[in-house]
Amino acid sequence: MTGFLGNLAEGFEPQPLLVSALLALRPLCEDDRAPLAKAAADPQIWAGHPATERWRPEVFGPYFDMLLASGTALTVREAPTGRVIGTSRYYATTDAPGAPSVGFTFLTRDHWGGGTNFELKRLMFGHAFAASETVWLHIDPGNIRSQTATGRLGAVHDHDAMLDYGTGPGLRQCWRLDRAAWAQVLAERA
Repeated sequence: MTGFLGNLAEGFEPQPLLVSALLALRPLCEDDRAPLAKAAADPQIWAGHPATERWRPEVFGPYFDMLLASGTALTVREAPTGRVIGTSRYYATTDAPGAPSVGFTFLTRDHWGGGTNFELKRLMFGHAFAASETVWLHIDPGNIRSQTATGRLGAVHDHDAMLDYGTGPGLRQCWRLDRAAWAQVLAERA
């Protein structure tokens, strides 16, 4: 099965403002280029990722251009300080038409291992589940760190697919998170 980026469901807002005491997410804009490139400049962020060279400016620049052109990417900032610490986005694939997917996420390493990724997903999933019963996440088969984190969110590995995000097709694990499973995770963490 080959899937390419598809369209999100009509009426779904792909660039909402999402804010908590910890994080502030807003639509990605050109002014985010330099601070996001600075956040991405750590080679260890990309070590377990298929794009291991994305920390290099000449590799990150086209990636940023793709995110900006998508109209679905969000800048992730620390709410108390405003410091840019990463990005994420909503998208859809043709193998799950209209259903929101969350991905293209990276965070600075000082936000690994704590509650930042969970808070980011809490905000993004909350928005997605207002419009859909299911949210999808797509992970490279070699990215064990993301697979582990995604499993902790209550998602299950549903199938594998050849997906093309605009740079050529690649095998991805397709993880499904249903509203009830996410509600259980939230209840357990309350």
